Amino acid sequence: MFHWLEKHPFFFAVGVFVTIAFAGLIEILPNFAQASRPVIGTAPYSTLELAGRNVYIKNSCNACHSQLIRPFKSETDRYGHYSLSGEYAYDRPFLWGSKRTGPDLMRVGNYRTTDWHENHMKNPAAVVPGSIMPAYNWMFTNKADIDTAYAEQLTVAQFFSVPYNKPVPMKDGSTKVVKMGKSVAEAHALALEEAKKVAADMKDQDVKDAVARGEIPEIVALIAYLNSLK
Repeated sequence: MFHWLEKHPFFFAVGVFVTIAFAGLIEILPNFAQASRPVIGTAPYSTLELAGRNVYIKNSCNACHSQLIRPFKSETDRYGHYSLSGEYAYDRPFLWGSKRTGPDLMRVGNYRTTDWHENHMKNPAAVVPGSIMPAYNWMFTNKADIDTAYAEQLTVAQFFSVPYNKPVPMKDGSTKVVKMGKSVAEAHALALEEAKKVAADMKDQDVKDAVARGEIPEIVALIAYLNSLK
């Protein structure tokens, strides 16, 4: 057999290619499948966080901020551990980005607080001297779209088996349960419950009053989303 292949270089080349390709698949595919699974500490977005993510996309925040830390020392020194594919298991669509007019936000929840985001969104240049980011004052009065966020939850839960209402392992050994309402009314109630915790750390009295009335300003949803990025 081998003697015959040596006399037929074309078939010999094909055989070598097939052998190497097969070996490569055996080596790569299991690791690729494992890497694409949710890593420990990655939980699906709550209704409020998902509404905030939609605010983030609607205002084109992803045009100036990436969410992808490359495996280079200059990146990890500034932003933290490089991004893992399993950390995006619940992102639809991905917001990796390639342009950084502003810093990467992949792990912004580890080093920025609710009140920092509040002040920054009101007047970026006052918080970060020299910033060219515009103020987003309308987010303090616009209402977050909870209905659309809930519809997204229903869709991904049905078609992608996202583990809502199930314990998800966290890095500290504990578990986290992200609740998804059984109705639109329950989804609003869960989002409002989470919004109250965010608003409690904010200074804007109008925002606090709105949440107390049962309303959720976009800024509250956005901050909830940014706080979840860790």
